[in-house]
Amino acid sequence: MSVQTNECTENQEIRVVIVEDYKLTRVGLRCALNQIENINVVAEAESAEEGIEIIKREQPDVVLMDLGLPNMNGLEATIKIKEMFSQIKVVILTSHDREEEVLASFGSGANAYCLKDIEPKALSDVIKSAAKGACWIDPTVARLALKLFPKPENVEFLSKNTNTDPKGHLTEREQEVLKLLVQGRSNTEIAKELIVSVHTAKAHVCSILQKLCVDDRVQAAVKAIKEGLVKA
Repeated sequence: MSVQTNECTENQEIRVVIVEDYKLTRVGLRCALNQIENINVVAEAESAEEGIEIIKREQPDVVLMDLGLPNMNGLEATIKIKEMFSQIKVVILTSHDREEEVLASFGSGANAYCLKDIEPKALSDVIKSAAKGACWIDPTVARLALKLFPKPENVEFLSKNTNTDPKGHLTEREQEVLKLLVQGRSNTEIAKELIVSVHTAKAHVCSILQKLCVDDRVQAAVKAIKEGLVKA
């Protein structure tokens, strides 16, 4: 079942479900997030199976998903959640030192990928961004993924002189935007970095998605990493 709803607006309360097997971590996340304006942790689960049942009942805006869950892992749970409720945003929490988690994170359909040592305020910003439809990748995760994915032979950073299929032909400015996108930057951050309007930054992102034949920012970042379209 897939239900379509509007994404959260700026001042709308964001209803969050936490799926995390460690009670202390759950309690810490709940306490930290409930102190943030417009964020309300409505339920918690210690397993993916329990989390899915709670999500069916609560219909939250955002799910904060631990990747390393027992039995059904967070990746499998995310895929199931997105299949059932495509409008629900999933923010995955992953670890520094487990490369397999970073690799598993990509392609699950999640809207954001964060390292577990992220500051509460930064995590709340990611949750708010995800609730409004944005995708986000922790820059450290992106850098690690760049190291993990071997760069294909004879593939160089795209330039305006590269003879490639038109759909993958990026302008010099789009190359700059793609690199920032891989770093997990939002449209607002891209606009500030490149000294352009948010509207222009969004237009560049849309053009990149079309040229790379992908559906969203995360897929674009993953493709850029896998195909060596950006430098580490």
